[in-house]
Amino acid sequence: MSTKEVGRIVQAAARLGIKKLKITGGEPLLRDDLCDVVSHASGLMEEVSMTTNGVELEEYAARLTRAQLQRVNVSLHSLRRKRYRDITGVDALDKVLRGITAALDNGLTPVKVNFVVLRDVNHDEIEDMMNFAARTGAVLQLIEYMPLRNGKMSGAQYHVDLSGIESDLRRIAFRSEERRMHRRCRYVVPVKERRAEVEVVRSMHNSVFCKNCTRLRVTSDGRFKPCLLRNDNLVDVASLLRRGTSEKQISEAFRKAVSLREPYWR
Repeated sequence: MSTKEVGRIVQAAARLGIKKLKITGGEPLLRDDLCDVVSHASGLMEEVSMTTNGVELEEYAARLTRAQLQRVNVSLHSLRRKRYRDITGVDALDKVLRGITAALDNGLTPVKVNFVVLRDVNHDEIEDMMNFAARTGAVLQLIEYMPLRNGKMSGAQYHVDLSGIESDLRRIAFRSEERRMHRRCRYVVPVKERRAEVEVVRSMHNSVFCKNCTRLRVTSDGRFKPCLLRNDNLVDVASLLRRGTSEKQISEAFRKAVSLREPYWR
């Protein structure tokens, strides 16, 4: 979608009462117009945030702050250079770590580090990640790997049940709270004379994960996606935009997408 098309969708969303926008991907920093998108959206939304792989974040952090981006999530699946390269296919760990530092220095906070826990791949790095969070001031999100693709099991051998880890965090936490979104819990825990903020995102065997979701995604080619794990109920809005449709019709497309939402776990 063009900058203008994205802008029209954000404007319609704002008038419907949507207050938060998260720019995700793919990789948002591949868009040459990203700062323009952020700048326009920040005038309409209470919060504009972004999820990134962090590779180009060091270069863009200051510009994104000037465009009024408020915070970032950075995908970081290992703190070990070879392992990071094996998982991602690129030797970019140092760049990503510098990007996280740049985001913190430029006030894109809270900076959340997304760590997807994978059995026999990186599950032994949880303690290292907690140390990293405590040292830098980033928030660590432990994300349970969801071994599903188009509703079918895929890569189940990598799944780690985070319930045991969460029990340990609950036991040692100074403070904890449950967020409404996905009923996920956030813990403040001691780490080597410091404190780390750790959030656990568990989607498997979690009957309220979908029930408490209020998100509506827009794909890069301009389709509303009511559920992350389904592709059979998308609503095409790009074709409406390219026909010069009214904002009322865009709003109706929003309403149609919302009407198609239903819990994935039934």
